[in-house]
Amino acid sequence: MLEQSPVFGAELRRLRLAAGLTLARFASSVHYSKGQISKIETGQQRATLEFARLCDVVLDTGGTLETLAPRRARRRRTGQLPVPDQAGVMRETPPEQPGDTPWPPPSRRQLMAAGAMSVFGIGAAAPPHPDPSDQPLLDAYRALFDQYRRIGQMSSPRALLPTLAEQTSALRSLAARTGGRSGPRLLNLAARFAEYTGWMAQEAGDEAAAARWTSHAVDLAGSAGDDQLASYSLVRHALITYYQGQATDTVHLAEGALSGGLPPRIRALAAQRVAQGHALGGDHDACMRHLDRARDLFGRAAAGTSEPDAPVLGTAHLSDPVSLVTGWCLVDLGRPRQAAEILDVECARIPAHALRNHARYGARRALAHALSGEIDHACELTGHLLRNTACVGSETVATDLRRLARVLARHPHRPAYQAVAAPLAASLTPPEL
Repeated sequence: MLEQSPVFGAELRRLRLAAGLTLARFASSVHYSKGQISKIETGQQRATLEFARLCDVVLDTGGTLETLAPRRARRRRTGQLPVPDQAGVMRETPPEQPGDTPWPPPSRRQLMAAGAMSVFGIGAAAPPHPDPSDQPLLDAYRALFDQYRRIGQMSSPRALLPTLAEQTSALRSLAARTGGRSGPRLLNLAARFAEYTGWMAQEAGDEAAAARWTSHAVDLAGSAGDDQLASYSLVRHALITYYQGQATDTVHLAEGALSGGLPPRIRALAAQRVAQGHALGGDHDACMRHLDRARDLFGRAAAGTSEPDAPVLGTAHLSDPVSLVTGWCLVDLGRPRQAAEILDVECARIPAHALRNHARYGARRALAHALSGEIDHACELTGHLLRNTACVGSETVATDLRRLARVLARHPHRPAYQAVAAPLAASLTPPEL
């Protein structure tokens, strides 16, 4: 039985011939073999959405083939990690299998990667009651949060999640016992811990826990009198739908945080996410408009002022996130050569310690080169980035690595691919718990 309706293949062949392209020339343009394209045209092999977009760009068909390509939602993993209940108490969600453990102990390598944790008192009991003047305590917790985010760039999320959950709970309890102005400020900081915990849960591959932690962050911030985090949570939820392959939901969620009454940084992050949603949906013009809007809003945010106690929302380790996201989006839009040119420049500007960002955008960079037909260079980049992916243990990065593996596997006889195939496959194999 054929894997898909022959409509896509027949239309591809019609458009290719109308453009005056031989099978060999067209194959060279989209960097597939003649045999693979022949099978797609005859309906013997499934056409991916990624392939359809490459064809639309080469044939200048305005998305005709994309509309015919089959869509498949990306896999979800849920129900693995502890989440806060309505009272803020951590509850373990039921394991997927009877023998599973929701909190597998971190490996020795993970603990070594996060070795700086012990310096900052990770895993300590709730802090003592503060003095009436507790700005030093707020400063210390703010510095601690910044350090956790730095550690999160260098270690597995599973090594950091128990600590983040505990510190969120400790700060919440401390805020409840503190009067005056400090209580709400501590509670707001607890909300930032909870929001970051949600991001680490998503990185660990548990979208349900990520959503619960993000909602808990909104509740904490609302109790502290901060309603802005509720708007930012739409941007976070939109990232979950993005990785589920839901373009429309991603756009609609993020658009909810574009209100003119919100701070420029939240709107900038929302505009970036809307752009990613449009890229996922194949809308080039809408994507570029929102990236331009994001750049303008980031500029306004940099020129403004922010509260000294409030950690930066979104990434804190990228000097020009819009350029990186532009390269990111161009991959989804079927324009890998343009994406590679941008990502080559921007990846070199990522700080050396930001291993998670190096892995995230490095995977997109390698994917862009692979889709451009630069297989040997893509394999070389893959070999380098796997050193970072092994440290950070990111499920979202693994999404792109799986795409990269599929593209490279079309060239099984190349020595460059043979050299990287085994370590790439190993990086995508879940560790034994």
